[in-house]
This record gives sequence, C-alpha cells and structure tokens, in this order.
Amino acid sequence: MKINKKKFIYLISPNKISSVFYKNLKLVLKTGKVSFFQLRLKNYSQNKKMIIGEKIKNICKKNKVKFIINDDPLLALKLNADGCHLGQKDMNIKIARNTLGKKIIGITCHDSINLAKKAIKAKADYIAFGAFNQSKTKRTKYVASVKILNKVKKFTKTPIVAIGGINSENYKNLLLNNANFLAISGYIWNNKKYKPLQAIERLK
Repeated sequence: MKINKKKFIYLISPNKISSVFYKNLKLVLKTGKVSFFQLRLKNYSQNKKMIIGEKIKNICKKNKVKFIINDDPLLALKLNADGCHLGQKDMNIKIARNTLGKKIIGITCHDSINLAKKAIKAKADYIAFGAFNQSKTKRTKYVASVKILNKVKKFTKTPIVAIGGINSENYKNLLLNNANFLAISGYIWNNKKYKPLQAIERLK
C-alpha cells in the first residue's frame, strides 16, 4: 500500500450523519489531505448504512480517497468499498480475507506489540494503535505511547495508523514518531471552534 506523506489523514465518520455532512465531506476531501475515509456508524440499520455508504463512496471516488467500512466485511463487500477495518473482537482476518479478497484490511492493535505481530503475520494492510490521547468519540480503554510506534517501525514496513483524540495541537508529534496515518474524527466533525474545512486546514 502506497504512503503519500501529504495525505496523512485517515478520516472517520461522525456518529450521526446530518444533511449538511455530505457538503462538508466534499470540502474536506478536496483539500487532498485524506487517504482513507472510514464509515463507522454504530446505531444505524444495514439498509440505512447502504444508502449512506453509496453516497459517501461516490464522493470518495471523485477525490481519490479509499473508502473503508468499520467492523463489517460483508457490508464492505455489498458496497464494493475499498476495504474494511477490524477490531480485535470482530471477524477473524483470515475469514475477512476470504470474504474480501485483495481489498484493504486494517486491524486495531491497541497498545500491543504482540497483536501487531499477529496482524502482520496475517497480512493486514495496515495496523492501528491507540488511544494516544483522550478521545470524545470513543471511550479510552487502551492508552498507547509514541514508543510503540518507534518499536513497531523497526520490524515492519506495514503502514501504521495512530488513533485517539488527535487534533491540531498534538498531531505533529505522532507523524514525527513514525505514524503514517492519523485517524481523526471529533476534531473535524465536532469542533466547537472551527468548521470541518477550517479544522482540516490547520493540519499542515
């Protein structure tokens, strides 16, 4: 998987999709800073996710952004998304690989070198660590430090995604410590100070 240093953002959807969301998404993706967009909706029906997913997929395609589905390889297959992100409690990567073939599969490894090694052995396309900071999007259960990024980089070329409470104040430190991509959600979508486009423009 190619890494473009300018496109270091792995954007995750807000928990609720409002009518203004699509307009903001177009503006944000046009900045050319986003490599991935992950659809992560916990409280929507499969039917609703399909409708929302189709719209987002088209916007992603126009902006050359990879469209990823959270937790659900079957939905990723139905939507013909670019791939799927799996947590440790989701479908086993080998089963997911059989379902998705050559599509992108990323794995959450929390703060664990052991989980990272397992994911790499199972040929994950990227590995995600975190939380590096307190997050309002998701309850922080695991805390990771930048040391893990530097350790992992010594034994793999698999791209690394950093997760958790990332904003314009703390993002540079993660990029300087071997994170290839930064998973960002709340800072873009729920920012009280800046609109989504203004927020992403602060990440240079």
